Parts: sequence; structure tokens; C-alpha cells
Amino acid sequence: MKGRMLFIFNPRSGKGQIRNKLMDIIDVFVKGGYEVVVHPTQGAKDAEKMAKSMAEEVDLIVCSGGDGTLDEVVTGLMEIGANVPLGYIPAGSTNDFASSLEIPRDMVKAAQDIVDGHLFSVDVGSFNEDNFIYVAAFGMFTDVSYETSQDLKNILGHLAYVMEGAKRIFDIKTYHLCVEANGEVHEGDYIYGMITNSHSIGGFRNLVGNDVEMDDGLFEVTLIKKPKNPLELNEIIGALINAYDDTDMIDAFKANSLYIHGDEAISWTLDGEFGGEHKEVRIKNRKQALDILINS
Repeated sequence: MKGRMLFIFNPRSGKGQIRNKLMDIIDVFVKGGYEVVVHPTQGAKDAEKMAKSMAEEVDLIVCSGGDGTLDEVVTGLMEIGANVPLGYIPAGSTNDFASSLEIPRDMVKAAQDIVDGHLFSVDVGSFNEDNFIYVAAFGMFTDVSYETSQDLKNILGHLAYVMEGAKRIFDIKTYHLCVEANGEVHEGDYIYGMITNSHSIGGFRNLVGNDVEMDDGLFEVTLIKKPKNPLELNEIIGALINAYDDTDMIDAFKANSLYIHGDEAISWTLDGEFGGEHKEVRIKNRKQALDILINS
């Protein structure tokens, strides 16, 4: 026996596809030598509560759902300082974190990879009193994920985010911020900012460049300035799509910690979920804080 496993899954994520795969997934785990405790989430923060309450009683926690479910489990583990390893079976609409680690979208294959896999230590971000696994963001489109209905996500998948976001393009709010990092201060009027540890953001790969390492203790920081005309907007879009940083419209750099403050409280999203409104935030990279089983 490999030990005892807690398997947490969100039954609504990704069109509820796990319902047709659940028995096959559990069978993979049992054949792999695990005693499996199964828990379907009952509502918001339930995955976090279960991770906290069971972390000391199991040898492995596996979660299945979207990035939000993963975020809840990681937050729970970080809050109590648990060192139990994690397995992840993606079942959401976008699954940026899984894509970055090349975790299969085939749920049974992902389960088998957990059984056969090896531990990889990834960075985790701390955000004031909270945590995030791959992205903290503010500004344009950042509320799309948690304002887009679950039913719409299930029906349209990634297209739901694009459709919801497209409605905002002509109503862009600007934030005047000071961003302190690496002994420098970046000050300006920004429409969007993201602090990331991922190859994929919003389903788009390499949006933050091609030299991303998820265990190097560094975030990729992207701050987009307010365009004054359609040409500058096209310049921003081109730079993001083609992953080049020779535009003055984007401040892009790596950092292990940041202090961001402005004149007003702004809304943040953490791993696609609402992260509260904050006038100032302190963000720190917790290098290799989480052990995850992968087979890539």
C-alpha cells in the first residue's frame, strides 16, 4: 500500500464530466495502492476546509476541478503549513496551471500519472493574508472569471471568457499605482496587471514570455499602461500575443516580491476567483513551497 489518499472533487466543474469518470479514477487509485477517501465539494471554500481538516491524516491529497478548486486546496495546505503532496486532475474550463505542467486533460490518464508520477516542487504566491498558485491580477477583464456563470462556462468553455471580456473593451478603467520591486519603483496609469507563475494565462500560452520556470522563486510581472489611441492598443495586443517586450506600453519584469499601492482600493482576482478589494498589497514568492505529483 502506498498509503491513504483524500480525493476532493468539484462535481460541477467542466460540465460535470467527472461523473462519468469517477469510478475509473478511483479504480486507478486503488490499483495504485491507495486507500481512498472521496469527498465531493459541497460549496464555496469546502475544498479548503477539507484539505485543512484531513491533511495530517492522509499521505496524499488529490483534487479535481477548475483552477478555483485547486486554489482552495493549496490555500488550505499553506495556511496550516502542511507538507502533504498534491495531485491534480483538471476538470475546469481553462485549467492554466494544469496546462503549464502538461497534466493531461484526459481525467483517467491524469489519475494514472499521479500514481506513476514524481514529485515536483512549485512556487506558491502569498498575497497579503491570502495565497495563490499561479496568478494574481487586477484591472481589465479580471472579474470575467468569477462573474461569468458556471453554466455558461460549462457550455462554452474558454469562449465564455472571451465573450464576456469582449464586452468590456470600450469601458476601460485606469488605476494610478506605484509598484515597488527589485529596488525600483514603477509608477503609472495602468489598465491591467498580473503577477504570474504559469506558462498559460486565460488559456493563452506564453502570454508572459517563453522563459517561465515554475520553481525558480520568481514571478513574471506584467503591467499594461493605458493606451491613448487605437494604435497603442494594437501595440499592446501585438506584444502580448507575440510575447515580445520592446514596447513602452507594458512594464514587464521578474521579481520575488512586490509592494503595490495606490490612491484607491482595487479589486483583485486570485487564480480566477475574487480576491477582495485592496488599497495596498504585498506579494511574495514562496519558492518550491508545494510538492505536486506529475509525470511529464
